[in-house]
Amino acid sequence: MLLKLCFSTLICAFIGWITNFIAIKMLFHPRRPVQIGSLTVQGIFPKRQKALAMNLAAVIEGELLSHDDIQSAMRRPEFAAKIKDKIEDGFAEFLSKRLGTLNPMIAIFLDGPMMDKVKGLLDKELDRIVPGLLETATNELETSLDFRKLIQDKIENLSMERLEVLLMSIMSKEFRFIEVVGAVLGAMIGLIQGLIFF
Repeated sequence: MLLKLCFSTLICAFIGWITNFIAIKMLFHPRRPVQIGSLTVQGIFPKRQKALAMNLAAVIEGELLSHDDIQSAMRRPEFAAKIKDKIEDGFAEFLSKRLGTLNPMIAIFLDGPMMDKVKGLLDKELDRIVPGLLETATNELETSLDFRKLIQDKIENLSMERLEVLLMSIMSKEFRFIEVVGAVLGAMIGLIQGLIFF
């Protein structure tokens, strides 16, 4: 009787594990539709890739990343200050290195106090120009960049092999846990069944 009980428990544990293992594999396989009599079998992700792409793109745009988020980031004073610093650095390098190579007199003229005056004027001018420049950039992004379409296209064009590798690398522990839970539940059912029947 004990042998039969152990055997029943092991068989049911294996059935629980293999069922969940197959279910996880069927998320991605078969990649192309397979006809079995009147039944068509295809993995969930390959079959619903377009719907998945559309829904995921809508969720990402609606909940995770939108034009408003980018506009908020670009309107932060720190962002404007970094842009301004980059322009000032580039302009200073242009004046001291590039423009000076055209004529030695220009290099002498733009040396010392005159360079400081030019930088001061540029600093004030950039305080006026940069906010408008960033506003134009955010508006242009909003009109020319469709996040939802971009994300949807990327997901639709992602190969199933790549998607499987990505998901398995992220969720391999969770998938393994599902398999183990299937085996444990199967073993418990097998044990209970064995106790009832034997």
